[in-house]
Amino acid sequence: MGLSKEQLLARLKELQIDFSQYDHPVVLTVEAQAKYVGHLGGGLSKNLFLKDKKSRFYIVSALADTKVDLKVLSVRLGLGKGGLRMAPEEALGEILQVPLGCVTPLSLVNESACNVSLLLDQKFKSQEFCFFHPLSNDMSISLTTNGLDKFLKSIKRDPSYVDLEANPSVGKDQPPDLASLVPSSSVVLPDPPETAASSKGRTENTVSVGNKSTKMSTSKPSINAKKTQDKPANITDVGKMVDDLLDSTSSLVLKEITEENIKEHGEELGELLSKKIKNQLAAELHNTIMIFKNTAYTEGFHAGMHCHPKRS
Repeated sequence: MGLSKEQLLARLKELQIDFSQYDHPVVLTVEAQAKYVGHLGGGLSKNLFLKDKKSRFYIVSALADTKVDLKVLSVRLGLGKGGLRMAPEEALGEILQVPLGCVTPLSLVNESACNVSLLLDQKFKSQEFCFFHPLSNDMSISLTTNGLDKFLKSIKRDPSYVDLEANPSVGKDQPPDLASLVPSSSVVLPDPPETAASSKGRTENTVSVGNKSTKMSTSKPSINAKKTQDKPANITDVGKMVDDLLDSTSSLVLKEITEENIKEHGEELGELLSKKIKNQLAAELHNTIMIFKNTAYTEGFHAGMHCHPKRS
């Protein structure tokens, strides 16, 4: 279980970090928070919990009026366009151990968040103090950047302040300027409850096309899946797994859309192709996910959820 609000406040006092606290009703947005502390001066913060294609997680903490372009940020991290997305809600509880609306740099205090990267808005330094939720969104506390830095260093974090609105060129001679902030480890969330296993082996379906009956068989898992099984280390790369499945789908579609099939099935080809893709990919997807699950356990990726960084 993660630290409570009271435990975090006690930790700040132990570290002799000055802060002021303000109780208020539960708020889920910066706009709602502003109604209670916006008149006190200082900067309001917005906090994004993000995930990349390789299941690496990030917190981006910025002033409320800072424009954060996730596509630009993704390129600056070396992830390519579209490499970042909002983290799933279940990751809040499993990794940060905070409820919705409570993401802040302070949530990195929990050991389960040891592999989460933190990007801080350099505009924080222009504020006398900034407001953050202390693991609970029914309170806001004001911290100076010096106080925030002292807290982060106490949990073995080196604060990284970034110009989040910058859009530098990235190319062959200009490497991504934020690549060093990409986490070195991915985090595998616990598996959801398993559903009933899909039917095994080769199955045969009959689809009516006009007055004809056309037999279709689901094929065995593709060569890509077999290669993945031979090399279990690669299956831990979620992005590669998705790319392989998309490649399989694309190959199957291109293989079936031939002039002969178009002439034979006409307008029914779409429905026929849809059923065939579903049948084949169901078996391949089930096989690939099971390999992924088994590999994750055998290689200890679940340990990322329970890492124990040294305390000072």
